[in-house]
Amino acid sequence: MMKRLFASLKESDRRRYAAIEAAKPGHGGIEYVASVLGCDPKTIRLGLGELEGEDDLDTGRSRKKGADGNG
Repeated sequence: MMKRLFASLKESDRRRYAAIEAAKPGHGGIEYVASVLGCDPKTIRLGLGELEGEDDLDTGRSRKKGADGNG
């Protein structure tokens, strides 16, 4: 199921998803998830950096939060 979800995501979301999964087991998680998902450990490290950073993540939204015309 992880592989199916991973394959359905766009590149930036793949990095972040892999990073979240790699953080769960702790030590050795990056290498394990990289082997399961077939991605480079560097990609996962980049995703971890994005998630830990202070910058807003690009969510791909076309509308701003609360922009439903009510207010």
